[in-house]
Formats: sequence, C-alpha cells, structure tokens
Amino acid sequence: MNHKRITLLCGHYGSGKTNIAVNLALMLSRTNDNVAIADLDIVNPYFRTKDSAEELKAAGVRLIVSEYASTNLDIPALPAEMYSLTDDKSMTAVIDVGGDDRGALALGRIVPAIIEENNYEMLLVVNKFRPLTKDAASAVEVMKEIETASGIKFTGIVNNSNLGEETTAADVLGSLSYAEEISDITGLTVAFTSVKNSLYGELKGKIDNLFPLTLQRKIK
Repeated sequence: MNHKRITLLCGHYGSGKTNIAVNLALMLSRTNDNVAIADLDIVNPYFRTKDSAEELKAAGVRLIVSEYASTNLDIPALPAEMYSLTDDKSMTAVIDVGGDDRGALALGRIVPAIIEENNYEMLLVVNKFRPLTKDAASAVEVMKEIETASGIKFTGIVNNSNLGEETTAADVLGSLSYAEEISDITGLTVAFTSVKNSLYGELKGKIDNLFPLTLQRKIK
C-alpha cells in the first residue's frame, strides 16, 4: 500500500476504524521514525486508541489523545498537540477521526491545513455487518454526512466487513461485492480489505490489497 503523509480513517460506530488505525500506525513505524496516531473521537466510541497505548509506545509511535479518553465524560476537548499533525511535515500521521458526522466535526479545526498541504488520504471504513451500514446505499449516506461535517472529501474505501472473532473467510469474500458497489456509486477505489491475522493466510491471493489485523484488546 502507498501512503500519504496523513491518513484519515472515518466510519460509522462499529466499523472498526480504530483497530485499523492502530495496526496501520504500528506498520508504518517499521519504516518511519516519526509516526503519530491521533484519536479525535470525542463522542465515546466503543474502542479507543488509548487502549493500545503500551503497544504504540513500545513501537515508538506517538499517541495524541484527549485527556478524557477512556472515561465516561463526553466533553469536546482536544489536545493542543493536535496541531503538530499539520505543522510537523516530517511526521507520518494516522488520524482516527471518529464515528459518523458528529465525530467528524472535531476534524474541522485542522482541515484547511490538511487540504492546503494536499498530502493525505481520507478513507471510509465500512462494515456490512453493522446494522446502519448493512447495504451500499446506507454506507454512502454515512459517507456524505461525514464529508459535510468535516469539510473534506473521501479519497478511498476500506472494506473492514467482519463479525469480530467469529468472522470466517467466507464472510470476508462475501463482502467484496458490497465494497465494490460502494466503489461504483462513489467512484472511489477500494484501498484495501482488512482481515484478522488468522484469516490472512487463507485469503491471501484471493483478495487484492489484503491487510492483516491484530485485533485490539479492550482495556477494562
């Protein structure tokens, strides 16, 4: 996969974008010295990048996250460090934008600088097994809401259709037409399909641009 300096990951709740963000940042850290992952999700998501803080630190990945992450507070407070994502051009950044259009609002503060630099990709993470994005039309509706709220257009799609630990190879293969339909409607290419590590060997060679994932552990 070819990567821009900034990769933004957006999608509806339960799409799995945070898990992808963590895995992507860890992968990038193997070939880049200055990697950061930013969690701009301020609307109490199911998973947080902060849950992987130890793994990220061990890999030398800088974590930028609200002080309210992993708490029950729903306060729109974002760290001043967020501006380093656009100010520090030597940084390779992965940004977990947040769930649906409400989460995308937080991104608006740095969107002008991101667009001006024009070294980014904005990826829509979709999961056909989530009730609010179970068909292409619903996923496209969510996409348009996020674009309106954030002020930035998507450049690609990530097919992350899964049922968590219960996901089978057949589930992933059966989701390809769903992702392609979204691609046909929007004109955006499917950047990659992500699968849990245990399925990678079975699906390698059957799916283009396959990205293996280590499933994020939720800290209680």
